[in-house]
Amino acid sequence: MKRSNPESRRLAAAGRLLVLATIAIAVAATPACGKKKRKAGSSEDLTGGILVLSDDFQRDAVGDQYLTKSTKWSITDGWLHIQGDRNEGLWLTMPLPERVRVEFDARSMTTEGDIKCEIFNAEPRHQTGYIAILGGWKNALSVLARLDEHGEDRMESPAKVDIGKVHHFALVRTEGSLRWFVDGKLVLAYPDDDPLRGKYFGFNNWNSDVYYDNLAIYRL
Repeated sequence: MKRSNPESRRLAAAGRLLVLATIAIAVAATPACGKKKRKAGSSEDLTGGILVLSDDFQRDAVGDQYLTKSTKWSITDGWLHIQGDRNEGLWLTMPLPERVRVEFDARSMTTEGDIKCEIFNAEPRHQTGYIAILGGWKNALSVLARLDEHGEDRMESPAKVDIGKVHHFALVRTEGSLRWFVDGKLVLAYPDDDPLRGKYFGFNNWNSDVYYDNLAIYRL
């Protein structure tokens, strides 16, 4: 029986090590099943989660699960209605989950547009969190702002209100960035290295004639 010499055995062993190293590199480069990174602003942001609150406003009065200093908020034909609130706001008493998706429907019946909500507010008060305004400033501009809707650090979009149309809002935060979708499309995102941790969500209004419905909050 022919015996291999030491040099042949050394070369064979080196070859096996090279094959094993190549396999290991290939495995490390392959994404783990089920671990695909979520792309911020994608349609994945609009699904999943555990429903923790739902409100269709099918009642006569706003109810004690909301706080407000205004007397202008009311329920009309199953819709939450407001006009001329002057930023007093209607604030949900239930604290928001840290990772959350907040959805609702809204329509404006005046040419001003101006559909507004606020999220992660430290207090049930205007400009203590993030502010989302669709079609503000007489339906000229949409903004996503942090603590100051007029601030230089606000994000801006040319998106406008389609007067009389029911728009579907979704605000999503899982990491540092707050994403805002309208009718399934990303309007604005606010990356924040020091994200606000307030617990309040609120509907708000300056002077436009606005209706809200189908509030749903999901813990993500």
